[in-house]
Amino acid sequence: MVKINEVAKAAGVSISTVSYALSGKRPVSRSTRERIERAVDELGYSPNAGARMLAGRRTQIFALTEPLRTDTHAPTHMSFVLATAIAARRNDYDILLLTDEQARDGMSRVAASGLVDAILVLDVAPDDDRVPLARAIATPTIFIGVPDDSDGLVCVDLDFEAAARMAVDRVADAGHRRIGLVGQTDIAYVKSNFPPRVRSAARARAAERGMHFDFRSSGAVMPDLVEVVRAALELVDQGATALLLHTTAEAHDAVLAAVAERGMSVPGDLSVIAIGASFDTAVSPTPVDTIPLVPQESCDLAVDLAVRSLGAERPTPDLYLVPPTYVSRGTVATLV
Repeated sequence: MVKINEVAKAAGVSISTVSYALSGKRPVSRSTRERIERAVDELGYSPNAGARMLAGRRTQIFALTEPLRTDTHAPTHMSFVLATAIAARRNDYDILLLTDEQARDGMSRVAASGLVDAILVLDVAPDDDRVPLARAIATPTIFIGVPDDSDGLVCVDLDFEAAARMAVDRVADAGHRRIGLVGQTDIAYVKSNFPPRVRSAARARAAERGMHFDFRSSGAVMPDLVEVVRAALELVDQGATALLLHTTAEAHDAVLAAVAERGMSVPGDLSVIAIGASFDTAVSPTPVDTIPLVPQESCDLAVDLAVRSLGAERPTPDLYLVPPTYVSRGTVATLV
């Protein structure tokens, strides 16, 4: 590997001058900078982002902004981080993970530094303060999620609205007329973009199909398994013959266990569908029908759009939604 002292010798300058030229910490004359640039090119010196930027090359780094807050459900979020890293590595990119709770600050820093070629945005809020910044910076930015104001942005996500409608149609076609949705925590409907989309779409579709629809959350800030079970059984006691679960894996399994403890069978006594599950429902005590959220699908698409954004044919700002897929495991009963 070529070292900085070799670049200095080839350019006829000191090591500190090369360092200043690469970092931009001190001014360097144009002629000296040109000599250093030629030496960098001829020797193939590029162990850091500064050298690559000096030569006008890509850094081969994407920033991934994923604020980790106290209410973050770590397993779900980290599955997206891992999927993004795998997709990036497949395209010869590394990931710089930004976990600042004040997500806008970290995003602003990397945009100003020029250390990354593009920025990928996770955990998108309805009123996300990274939206105006994405419009203001030159660094291409891809949102994995859909904020309320998505105008002019490139956004990738599962089509949660279509997934919710698909679930409602499934139980409606099977003759169910009273359904319940057990959803995310209360705070998720304020700070996350997708739970409100599922709830609104499910409620609207149920109304279109002439069904009675009811909703319960799974706690205030963090999933409360006691609350989840109470909410689910309350819906059943009020006459729901089908439950739609848009919950974490732990809450999902807790509901199924509580139903079994009551002596009820799925789907004999209660039909169940998991919407947007990022976990494998096949390994649950009772494998249920699911419309899965596959992190790799969304992240592969987001990384592909990030790479394309660096070329001549940049993706058009738009919503790039992954169509939902229904996986049947026989947990929706047909009512006579």
